[in-house]
Amino acid sequence: MLVYILGVALFALGICVSVALHEAGHMVAAKSFGMKVRRYFVGFGPTVFSFRRGETEYGLKWIPLGGFCDIAGMTALDEVTPDEAPRAMWRFKTWKRTVVLAAGSFTHFVLGFVVLYVMAVSMGLPNISDKPVVNEVSDCVRSATTAQAWNDPTCRPADPAPAKDAGLRSGDEVVAVGGTPTETWQDLLGAVQKAEGPTEVRVLRDGEALTLTVDVAKVTRPTPEGGTQEVGAIGASQAFMLPYGAGEAFGGSAAFTGELMVMTWERLLEFPEKIPAVVEAIFGGERDPETPVSVVGASRIGGEAVEQGLWEVFFLLLASLNFFVGIFNLLPLLPLDGGHIAVTWYERVRDWIRKLRGKAAGGPVDYTKLSAITSVVMVIGGAIVLLTVTADIVNPIRLIQQ
Repeated sequence: MLVYILGVALFALGICVSVALHEAGHMVAAKSFGMKVRRYFVGFGPTVFSFRRGETEYGLKWIPLGGFCDIAGMTALDEVTPDEAPRAMWRFKTWKRTVVLAAGSFTHFVLGFVVLYVMAVSMGLPNISDKPVVNEVSDCVRSATTAQAWNDPTCRPADPAPAKDAGLRSGDEVVAVGGTPTETWQDLLGAVQKAEGPTEVRVLRDGEALTLTVDVAKVTRPTPEGGTQEVGAIGASQAFMLPYGAGEAFGGSAAFTGELMVMTWERLLEFPEKIPAVVEAIFGGERDPETPVSVVGASRIGGEAVEQGLWEVFFLLLASLNFFVGIFNLLPLLPLDGGHIAVTWYERVRDWIRKLRGKAAGGPVDYTKLSAITSVVMVIGGAIVLLTVTADIVNPIRLIQQ
C-alpha cells in the first residue's frame, strides 16, 4: 500500500510539474518578446510564499492543481496601467501573440518527448508497430495437445532448440525467413509456421546484417477450437519494448512521439462518444478501459504501475497525458489557449480583408460578446471533469481487473 501511495504521489507531482512548466512556457515566450509578465504562480488558493524579481512576482499557492501566468493586456479588456500599456500583449504582432499562446502546449510536447527519450535509453519504447524483434530465445520447442501442456515451460532432453542452436539472440530483428520478408512479428510467425527443416533467416544485429540457418521444428499445437495442428516453431518470443542507444533514441523517441500524438488525436475525436459509458460506470456498469480518466484516475493508474513495478506504464502514461493536454489546449475554444489563438488570427484575417476594401483596422475583438460561448464551454468542461472524477473514485480503471 505504501508503494502504491508513493506512486500516486509521484504521478500527481509529475502532473503539477507539467502544469507549472506549461505556464512557464507562456512566461518565457512573453518575456522574450518584451511583454510585461506581472505574476507567475504555481497552484491556486491562498499564497504559501512569493517573491519579486524584477517586474514579476513569483510564488506558490496551497492548492497545487494548476497555476497561472499573468501577462499584462492578454486581451483588450484587461486593465493596464499607463506604464504597461505600450507592452500590453494585445498590441504585439499576431505571430508573436500566437507563439506566446502556443508556448504552453509546446512545453507539454517537449516534456512528453523528454519522458519518452528517458524511457528509450533506460527501458526501451513500446513495440506498437509490431516489429519482428526477438525478446527471449527459448531453451526448447515442444509439442502440446492441450492448453495446460502448452503453458508448461518444462523442457525434455530430446526437445529441439532451433533458435538457440542457430545463434539467434535477444534484440535481433528478423527481416526475412526463407526468403520471405518479415516486416512485422505476424509476418515472422506466418513464415516460420509454414517452414520446416534448415531455413535461412536474415537478421539485423547492432545494425549489421547476418544470415543464420535455423532448423525449424514441426510441432503439434492446440487450436482455439479445441483441436491440434502441425506448425513450424523456432522458440523465440517477441520484444514488446524496443531498446535504444543514447544517439538513436532521439530518432526513435521522435518517431514514437509522432505515433503517440496521432493516437492521442484519434482518442480526442472519440472523446464525446465515450461519455455515456462513463455515466454507466458511475451507476454500476463495467468500466471500459478506453473511457476518459481524470487526474484522479490517471494518478491511481500511475500508483498501481509503480506498485507492480511497471515503470514503463507509469512513464508512458505521463507522456501520453502531456500530449493530450497539449493537443486539447490548442482546440479553438475559449477559454483554452487555442480559443485565444483563433481570436487572434480572426483579427488578423478580418483586418486584412478590411484593408483590401480600403477600410481601417477593426481593432481588438470584444471578448464580452464571446462570454456566453465561453461560459457554455466551461460548464460542459466542468461537467465532464465531475463525471470522470466520480467514475475514477467509485469505479476506477485498473491495470489488473479484480
